Amino acid sequence: MRTSRRPALLLTAVIVAAPLLSACSDSSEEDVRAAAQAFLDAWAGGDADAAAGATTDPGAAAALLEQTATDLPGAELSAELGAVTVEDGTATADWTATWDLAAAPDWSYDATLRLEEGDDGWAVVAGPTVVHPGLDEGQHLVLARSLPERAPVTDATGAPLFTPTEVVNVGVDPGQVTDLPALAAALSAATGVAADEIAADVQAAPAGQFVPVITLRRPDFEAIRAQVFDLPGAVFPTATRLLAPTPRFAEALLGRVGAATAEILEETAEDGEPRYAAGDQLGTSGLQRAFQDQLAGTPGFTVRVVALDESIGDEGREVGAVAPVPGEPVRTPLVPAVQNAADAAVAAETRPTHLVVVRPGTGEILAVSSNEVADAGNALAGRFPPGSSMKTITATALLTAGAVAPDTVVPCPGTTVVEGREFENQDQFDLGTVPFTEAFAESCNTTFIQQAMQLPDSALADAAAAYGVGTDWQLPVDVFSGSVPGDSTGTTKAANAIGQGQVLVSPAQMALVAAGIAGGTPVAPVEVVGAEPAGATPTGPGPQVLDALRPMMRQVVLTGTAAALADRGEVFGKTGTAEYGNATPPDSHGWFVGYRTDGAAGPIAFAVLVEGGQSSGAAVAVTDAFLGALG
Repeated sequence: MRTSRRPALLLTAVIVAAPLLSACSDSSEEDVRAAAQAFLDAWAGGDADAAAGATTDPGAAAALLEQTATDLPGAELSAELGAVTVEDGTATADWTATWDLAAAPDWSYDATLRLEEGDDGWAVVAGPTVVHPGLDEGQHLVLARSLPERAPVTDATGAPLFTPTEVVNVGVDPGQVTDLPALAAALSAATGVAADEIAADVQAAPAGQFVPVITLRRPDFEAIRAQVFDLPGAVFPTATRLLAPTPRFAEALLGRVGAATAEILEETAEDGEPRYAAGDQLGTSGLQRAFQDQLAGTPGFTVRVVALDESIGDEGREVGAVAPVPGEPVRTPLVPAVQNAADAAVAAETRPTHLVVVRPGTGEILAVSSNEVADAGNALAGRFPPGSSMKTITATALLTAGAVAPDTVVPCPGTTVVEGREFENQDQFDLGTVPFTEAFAESCNTTFIQQAMQLPDSALADAAAAYGVGTDWQLPVDVFSGSVPGDSTGTTKAANAIGQGQVLVSPAQMALVAAGIAGGTPVAPVEVVGAEPAGATPTGPGPQVLDALRPMMRQVVLTGTAAALADRGEVFGKTGTAEYGNATPPDSHGWFVGYRTDGAAGPIAFAVLVEGGQSSGAAVAVTDAFLGALG
């Protein structure tokens, strides 16, 4: 495999000291060596005319070198000139050819140039063996590049998650179209691709070119077959793609495999030189992209000598080969049963919804799920206000400071004022004076604002950092760890305490917060089993704080804002409604962050976000469906 690419087709021809066997004078040997060197220099320097002019038959040599450039596209040649033998007006020059093949390993072989002395001095004898010793008249080289089977991305048990899957490429043959507007409208109705985009692509395509519209798995195509199959101009070639079990299966983490794009070819180039070729199936996102080189392995190739006349049907003979080297698998901690339950739960919600599941004690990500209308990347890297799910962190700060205990009696008025700004509970509910546990279970904003305003300005950020919030995780697929300012004061500090203000988090990070509470020791996220740690282990708030916080989170489920989950086992959590935007009344995201200690999947922690869910009830409903499906 090449390590650098030179402009044009450059040759480095190196003179290697070797014994010179000759019956002639040293000057003849030097003349032969100079003639051979000049030929090789011109050939590899991209000056085919000059190289051909250094032979006994410039016309034939030019055709031969042009054919070789066609046979080995993008290849670069280096040569080492070896021993020269001169006798009775003829000579031979041994040399070693090394072809730096595009996106493939190098190909080397030993060859010999024959030279003859004429009136103008020594010249290379034109003939097929100039290119390769196994090449005869009427033949040429055929290079076939080969890729190894892509190594699998696996689940926690080592079972491959991507398998070869039949797909149907729904598209248009412009030459068969009789009514483009009608065709575009019908394809749009069946596939969801905009009709004007389809029509524009067809109009811009050269005659005879297939115009792709959408690629569907076979079952998805069968669902629309009756709508599209008989449309004049619509065509449906099939192919095989490496796909996950379902289109949305852990998409944000796993990513996808598809045809190489110009961007990916440039990204994967080494010292500016491409490692892959157009048409290769490469990772286009997620772990498939992050571990592209490991999964793809190393290409190989074969070179055969075949007849120029294709009608002869010559299968040729192999004159060079390097076997492809398989890649190595990437093992994830994903658990298909958990992932499938999460996918089923989010699919039932019509608004963009995400669900991330983490194993307490290890930080292993068991599932990453987003429904079809969501931007899947938001599950890991989205930035959202957490709303009252932030109260798990605010409560941690208060308990750590000794400001309250679970049974401390605290006021929960309908409203409270900070520096002239009024904050309120939902619908201004007023609990009077209640234990801190009840204020937490009922999500009393005013209680948390009043108590948090007595803390040092850095207390919320410190408590968040104890769970890993704000850490710059080093992961193959980015996870936004969140942002909790440590210097906010006044109304911003008050808003931060209830997950508004300047606080931002991702669903993945809130699942990690829940995992830290559940497991007793906060941990860094794990996307790949056996990988280097994503960062330092968070310090954690200490066992006494967690022992106080867990019963409070259990009360949320038993009697508080997530009572709908009371029959789903030993579930602990915190709801959240997070306002955003400038609408009146404001729009809100719905959150539920929690964990379960029993159930078929063992202890799990999770975070559910329904974008624009308007209340935490939407997230609680998704959580209920998830835990019900998981069992």
